[in-house]
Amino acid sequence: MNKQDAEKEINHLRELLRQYNHDYFVLDDPSVTDAEYDQTMRRLLDLEAEYPDLVTPDSPSQRVGAEPVDAFEKVQHRVPMLSLGNAFNEQELRDFDRRVRQGVDSDITYVCELKIDGLAVSLTYENGQFVRGATRGDGTTGEDITSNLRTIRSIPLKVKDQTTIEVRGEAFMPHKSFLGLNKDRDERGEEPFANPRNAAAGSLRQLDPKIAARRNLDIFLYGVGEWEDGELEAHSERLDYLKSLGFKTNPEWKKCATIDDVIDYVNKWTVERPELNYEIDGIVIKVDNLEQQETLGYTARSPRWAIAYKFPAEEAVTTLTGIELSVGRTGVVTPTAILTPVKVAGTTVQRASLHNADFIEEKDIRIGDAVAIKKAGDIIPEVIRVIMEKRAEDAEPYAMPDDCPACGSELVHLEDEVALRCINPDCPAQLQEGLIHFVSRDAMNIDGLGEKVIAQLFKEKLVQTISDIYRLQKPSLLELERMGEKSATNLLNAIEVSKNNSLEKLLFGLGIRFIGAKAAKTLAAHFRTMDALSEATYDDLVAVDEIGEKMADSVVRYFAEPHVTELLEDLKQLDVNMIYKGPELSAPEADSPFNDKTVVLTGKLENYTRNELKETIEAMGGSVTGSVSANTDIVIAGEAAGSKYEKARELGIDIWDETKLQDVLNA
Repeated sequence: MNKQDAEKEINHLRELLRQYNHDYFVLDDPSVTDAEYDQTMRRLLDLEAEYPDLVTPDSPSQRVGAEPVDAFEKVQHRVPMLSLGNAFNEQELRDFDRRVRQGVDSDITYVCELKIDGLAVSLTYENGQFVRGATRGDGTTGEDITSNLRTIRSIPLKVKDQTTIEVRGEAFMPHKSFLGLNKDRDERGEEPFANPRNAAAGSLRQLDPKIAARRNLDIFLYGVGEWEDGELEAHSERLDYLKSLGFKTNPEWKKCATIDDVIDYVNKWTVERPELNYEIDGIVIKVDNLEQQETLGYTARSPRWAIAYKFPAEEAVTTLTGIELSVGRTGVVTPTAILTPVKVAGTTVQRASLHNADFIEEKDIRIGDAVAIKKAGDIIPEVIRVIMEKRAEDAEPYAMPDDCPACGSELVHLEDEVALRCINPDCPAQLQEGLIHFVSRDAMNIDGLGEKVIAQLFKEKLVQTISDIYRLQKPSLLELERMGEKSATNLLNAIEVSKNNSLEKLLFGLGIRFIGAKAAKTLAAHFRTMDALSEATYDDLVAVDEIGEKMADSVVRYFAEPHVTELLEDLKQLDVNMIYKGPELSAPEADSPFNDKTVVLTGKLENYTRNELKETIEAMGGSVTGSVSANTDIVIAGEAAGSKYEKARELGIDIWDETKLQDVLNA
């Protein structure tokens, strides 16, 4: 094939893939099988590899092609992204309608849209090509997150008209993606995201686009900022035009002739919003006619022609009938409230998070109490307060047990930790959770070996240790419930494939305390083999960029355990790879503001989750610890910063608020 023929086929394949993506991610109506899509993409990748000068930024192959960035550049919005005024009840909606009618002489038609609970973004297209994406920021200045937005497959990299336009929308995380992400974080021992909005915002502020790509975000476009060719007369016409260009718009919008129609729409979605597969926190009401919008104008902060109705927070009161304790793979004992079933946000809730012993003590939660619960982000149930006036006189304060509920060993309260922990290495609950972690996606990624299968294998004593996984035989598997010939064969094949994983996968799967997926890769890339790592001293380990004191101490302690030596020797005999196969890791920039700095995070941050910020700081050469000491270089303090903030002041440590943090990251 010559270059001319290759270019012709490449263009054809790109058009096919754009159509397939639009059908699947925008219309939710797949037009080809996954296999056919993959085959088409593979052919495009092969041709682009053969003719790299034919690769273009709008090619479907370039969704996750960007390298990680050091920081986000600032973007000035030429047309400000204003916030909306709020209405919280029917009367306030009628007041809005009255103000609109006083300002406009002619008839009014409204457009009602679902208010997506995500992150507002702007997308700029020049001659039909996606060239820049930015956060709303303060409405005037946002951050350039183009590389991360390119990973959202419902955002077209090229639109049908060769137009220059800036469009606005809300990036969000669907429920399925959110639940899957939190499950993965829980398996890795990381703090889960509180709600889909925080998860979406945290994902789009990742410095590495590959992380954002794994989060499976989506978007709805709802408006236009700057537009050279704009000649339409109504907001509803703009929504239709955006859809015709290939953008994903929310299909539930509706034109309403009266405020009564608006209120009917609001009432409908107040009831039906639990049926959606994404979060909404209200309804946006806009005057449809664009000329009338201009007549009504703006206040200093918001348009007079639009308002956001905010749903009331939904709570329910029920009885806490018991507290159940579970033991995780690291031995942490977690309490869960058992409730009299009650309906919240459209679903029946019987269990709710109690977090830890300090949470129970702080809220004075007792068995038998009437409690108010809500769903955090309308998904995760949690107890928010006790109804004290309903408390029985004989209600006793709840005391966490002294012994592990799974094995009976004495529980310990380690320094600087809130949680109680079982430190018995033979605790069955920890062993089972450890096995689940070992086979999880970011660890050894053994397909078909999920929680239920592990539970069966553990119960039948077919698998008690990690090495037992690699001794499984088909006859034993076939005795398990719902395990057929094909499933058993596929599972054994997946186990065999996992033997060839690079060292960091095995290292993370072993579940060494404080060693997450990133630290595992750093250690594997530095030491190259399991033998070299197992022989490393504390000084060897702390000399590695991004490996802190706690990590180093944990690694040394882990490899000093006799049972670990036996396990690794066992795995070697079973042909499990112990060598790093990945690329060399680049060191942080020499002028990084966090290079060789020890950082403590405290208080509530508005624009960052704690774990996402921790990853960013560590990627920039810093070490994040949990307590303030004379060795601390920087304390980053959000709202309601407590004792750590005061201690930092006493020690004269440099304290940053969120504004300074953003300035440093954006510098």
